[in-house]
Amino acid sequence: MNPSPAPLTAVVLTLNEAVHLPDCLRSLTTLGASVLVLDSLSSDGTQDIARAAGARVVEQAFVNYSCQRQVALALVESPWLLFVDADERVSPALAAAVRAAIARPEAEAPAAYWIARRNLFWGHPLRGGGWWPDHQLRLLRVDRSRYDPQQAVHELAEVAGSVGWIDEPLLHLNYDSWAEFWSKQQAYARLEAGRRRAAERWPRPQHFLLQPLREFRRRFFSLGGYRDGLLGLGLCLAMAWAELRTLWWSRRSALD
Repeated sequence: MNPSPAPLTAVVLTLNEAVHLPDCLRSLTTLGASVLVLDSLSSDGTQDIARAAGARVVEQAFVNYSCQRQVALALVESPWLLFVDADERVSPALAAAVRAAIARPEAEAPAAYWIARRNLFWGHPLRGGGWWPDHQLRLLRVDRSRYDPQQAVHELAEVAGSVGWIDEPLLHLNYDSWAEFWSKQQAYARLEAGRRRAAERWPRPQHFLLQPLREFRRRFFSLGGYRDGLLGLGLCLAMAWAELRTLWWSRRSALD
């Protein structure tokens, strides 16, 4: 007789994550879950690392994040799915909280859970600016969740049912350098510009001043980025600049 499948599958989306993936997969062992690595055609041996750790590996060319997550939903056979990035770690305390959440009777359990995420930038845990508690909708009932493939970046699952909260944090080893941070923000800005173009949201002249200022005010004051001192100030300024780049690329797209 085949053993019953695990009630939970941990899914890791990867692209050239040979450095981060081993520690990520080791952190998943206390979940008692199946592990699926959905890889975007890595060239650094990521797939071999995943297989050696016992994970199921499926290769899928990258279109956007929503498409990748929707593909993962279609591949998973368990009732629950937990998305974990390769540079994230699941602590034993979080694993226990996840197991308790999915063990609730189906009639009483939410269809998905927001999980707090603790971001570390260059080894420093952030306290504000939108990076803490930085809740992520990552624990999902597979049959009640879907992603819109048109949402290219900052994707969010559409959930049929109520949503709960898990306070034990997911640890995110976010960036090791300013160059890495800015490279990723540039990529996000281009994806967001493409999304705005598809929605025909063309920027007006005043937006080039007002929206970056609004983004800085939101992160530094409303979300408490000032609590992280000079690092927080630099990050909030960088996010305002990223908003300006998004607007610029949206304008260029409109003129193409």
